[in-house]
Amino acid sequence: MTLTHKVALVTGAASGIGRATALALAEAGADVAVNDISPRVAEVAAEIRALGRQAWAYPVDVTDQAAVEAMVAGLPRLDIFVSSAVFSEREPFTTANMAGFRKTIDVSMWGAFYCLRAATNRMLAQGDGGTAVIVSSPHGQIAFPNCMAYNMAKAALDMMMKTAATELLPHRIRVNAVYPGWTDTPGERKFLSDEGIRSAAAELPLGRLATAEEVAGAVLYLAGPASSYVTGTILHIDGGLFLPWWSKRGTGEL
Repeated sequence: MTLTHKVALVTGAASGIGRATALALAEAGADVAVNDISPRVAEVAAEIRALGRQAWAYPVDVTDQAAVEAMVAGLPRLDIFVSSAVFSEREPFTTANMAGFRKTIDVSMWGAFYCLRAATNRMLAQGDGGTAVIVSSPHGQIAFPNCMAYNMAKAALDMMMKTAATELLPHRIRVNAVYPGWTDTPGERKFLSDEGIRSAAAELPLGRLATAEEVAGAVLYLAGPASSYVTGTILHIDGGLFLPWWSKRGTGEL
């Protein structure tokens, strides 16, 4: 697969899934704009340039709609958009700090919407199609406790993706989403120690966390020509998370 002459924008690209995706797109031949409020986003842009591709670093807050629109307008063109920016706090909703609760919604839902809207408007103006991939989550369907704001945001992203895919069908702009399972990213250390993660990962169906690169491979598929007949779809990269809980034993017995 080649993405030569394509321009991509990846949000949340300073680390984790966003960074891995930006590098995968560059390795496939795309020039890549990377967005993140972390100063590490400049380092990712440098890594992309080292691969021989053009790169632009945008330390833009995705909750600022005007700034998002200016970022997209500043690109030479836009063929691929990947929404990976996220924020999350974990605490019971009855006692949740409302500032963190609102920030989770603002970044994870509104930020994704502002970026998708600006990106697809740019594609519409160009008139030659495009692709968008939303990094959603099993939290969109599974009510994980102490994650109400994040669960709400991801559920909203799923319907956002499907509605956008429907509206953009006549314009040859495909919109899809991925469901990463529990993925080994720096953000997970916000909530658990390395030992805590190792212990919990052993209980997952495949007995380990996903890597950011495994998720990036799925995003790359949905962003590229190999998925030219795929739109409005959620691709699970979750290590069997949605299989029956007894599937790990392989016995079929309760």
